[in-house]
Amino acid sequence: MARIRGKDTTPEKVVRRLCCELGLSGYRIHRKDLPGKPDLAWIGKKRALFVNGCFWHSHNCGSGRRVPNSNSSFWAEKLKRNRNRDAENIRRLRNHGWKVEIIWECELSNVERVSKKLMNLTVNASK
Repeated sequence: MARIRGKDTTPEKVVRRLCCELGLSGYRIHRKDLPGKPDLAWIGKKRALFVNGCFWHSHNCGSGRRVPNSNSSFWAEKLKRNRNRDAENIRRLRNHGWKVEIIWECELSNVERVSKKLMNLTVNASK
């Protein structure tokens, strides 16, 4: 697990490249002063984006529902803690007036859908 990257992952880089192509600038990455350290955050607009790996955050897709066969009780507990931590961080952000969006790793195959999510999150901001 030491080789698992926590930031600057390939899915994150894909989303940042897409933001650049869409002309969405002004975001900051991995803000430690925000709950959950969002992968991208538009501070003035109070918008946060998490780019989640399906396995690590237990998405409801094929990769997310998979639990390794070896040491399965450890993995089940770890993934449960990840889900609970994610929910708490999102709740805390929303309680402070932030709009939060999640882009899942499996969604990156549909660039149009991800582009719409990004535009809805950032461009449709009231401030």
